[in-house]
Amino acid sequence: MKKMLALALLLPLISTAQIGGLLNKAKNTVTTKSGSGSIGNTDIASALKEALDKGIDKQVTKLTAVDGFYKNPSVKILFPPELQKVDKALRSVGLGNLADQGIQSLNRAAEDAVKESTPIFVGAVKQMTFTDAKNILMGSDNAATSYLQKTTTKPLYDKFNPKVQESIGKVGADKIWAAIISKYNSLPLVSKVNPDINDYVTNRALEGVYKMIAVEEKDIRNNLNSRTSDLLKKVFALQDRK
Repeated sequence: MKKMLALALLLPLISTAQIGGLLNKAKNTVTTKSGSGSIGNTDIASALKEALDKGIDKQVTKLTAVDGFYKNPSVKILFPPELQKVDKALRSVGLGNLADQGIQSLNRAAEDAVKESTPIFVGAVKQMTFTDAKNILMGSDNAATSYLQKTTTKPLYDKFNPKVQESIGKVGADKIWAAIISKYNSLPLVSKVNPDINDYVTNRALEGVYKMIAVEEKDIRNNLNSRTSDLLKKVFALQDRK
């Protein structure tokens, strides 16, 4: 009875803001327990952002290096499907070296253009909500990558497209491809082609970026040694038990 009376006397002294703060704190605490105590939404969001930042920094940086695309079979850009006949025709008349130069130039352009992607990814990660983070944590091996694709594909394309065009000129890919198309179109009995190389490289570069981030995400989810901080270890332990 005395305890109830004391509580009744204290209630008027607790402000609305304080009550709201206590409710929000309770709301933002996840009931799942780990070895080190309860894990809140803030922990989950912070861990996912850390994991994504790690993947972006590690894998996107790799792609921007010389041969980052060209010598990585997972993301290497080849002739567009509709131009496979061009590649075959050039090699059949002893111009395999020109075809190889064309492929290398596309990859060089992608390697140069991908440098523009990091700020956009960082912005998308910062905007991640608690709900996004929890869904990603308990989702599939590529849930975080899928989130990035959903939130960054359009702004990345808009940023990449002019950059790819600039990079194509910077690395000389435009001249090489002009020579390839001119040579092919001059061959007898072929249908002339005029591909949009800029759009093609832009889309292949984006695919390559997401593919490599997915590789890093899967590694963090499945390889305990890749969880390089206490926060990653604590939060991803929840995923391991799902």
